[in-house]
Amino acid sequence: MRAIQITSFGGPEVLVPTDLPDPVATGTQVVLDVDRAGVNFADTHQAENSYLAAATLPLIPGAEVVGRTSDGRRVVSLLAGGGGYAQKALIEPGLSFDVPDGIDDTTALAMVVQGASAWLLLRRSAPLAPGETVVVHAAAGGVGSLAVQLAKAWGAGRVIATASSEEKRKLALELGADVAVDSRAENMTTALREANGGKRVDIVLDMTGGRITDQSVAALAPFGRLAFYGMASREQPSPIKPASLLSHSTTVAGMWLAHAFLLPGDVLRPAIAELFGMVLDGTLRAVPGGEYALSEARRAHEALRSRNTVGKLVLDPSR
Repeated sequence: MRAIQITSFGGPEVLVPTDLPDPVATGTQVVLDVDRAGVNFADTHQAENSYLAAATLPLIPGAEVVGRTSDGRRVVSLLAGGGGYAQKALIEPGLSFDVPDGIDDTTALAMVVQGASAWLLLRRSAPLAPGETVVVHAAAGGVGSLAVQLAKAWGAGRVIATASSEEKRKLALELGADVAVDSRAENMTTALREANGGKRVDIVLDMTGGRITDQSVAALAPFGRLAFYGMASREQPSPIKPASLLSHSTTVAGMWLAHAFLLPGDVLRPAIAELFGMVLDGTLRAVPGGEYALSEARRAHEALRSRNTVGKLVLDPSR
C-alpha cells in the first residue's frame, strides 16, 4: 500500500510517501480500505514528537479515517496508535462508527475528532449553561468552527469568535458567532470584554497558548471557565497559582480527547450520534478546508502550520 511514513522527527519535510506492506489484522482489528484520512493540527505536533503522547519511529501519522470494510460497511474510525495516512488502516470496532447516508467523507471525519472535541469541551470541560457568553478562539478552525455552532445551538447568550483574518472572522459570523474579534489584538482581555459589552465572559475555549491563554483567563467572570485543549502557538502559558483561581472563582480545565476512552461507559458513541443527527437536520455543518493527495501530506501540514487554513483538511489516498 501507499502511505506516509515518518522515520525522523521534524517539520512537514519528514512526511515521506513510501510503499509499505498491507497491514494484517490481529485480534479484534479490521482492515479498512481508506477513502479519506483526516488531518488535524495535533498531527503537526506528532511529526515533531512534541505531542502529549510520545511517538515511536517509524510512524504512519493520522488519527482518523473513513472508508469501507471488506463486508461493505462504511465507517469512520479513530486510530489510537496512528496509521491514518495510508491506503489501508487497522481499525478497532470500539473506535469505529457507522456513517449514515447523507453524510460525506469530510463531514464524517470532522465529527469524529474535532466535533467530539467541541462536544466534550462544552458538555464536560466547561459545561455551558443557557444564556452564558462563550469565547471560541481559532473560530474558523476545525474544532472552533464546530464549537461556534454547538454553542449557539445549545443556548449560549453570546458567542464571541476570534480569528486572525477578515475572511476567517466573516466565516465565524456566518456560522453563528455574534461578534468576531481579531486574534492579534494587543490585549485580548480588553478585546473580549469590549466584545461582551464591557462585561467579563463565562467560558473560553482555547487552543492557542501563550499570552492569549493568560489574557483570556484574566477576562473570565466569577465562576468562569477556560477549557484548554491545544497550544497552536507552541508557547507555554504562564503558570497559574491556585490562590488566583480562588480569589476569582475561576476554573481552568484541560481536555485531551484520548481521555474520553477512560470514562465509564461509551461516552463518544452517543456524542457522535448526536453530532451526526445535528448534521442531518441542518443544525451543524462541517467546513471543508481542502482536500490534498496523500502524496501532498507535507503541503497540508505546511498549510496548517501557517495558520492559513479553515475547517477540515483531508487526504485522498488514491492520489
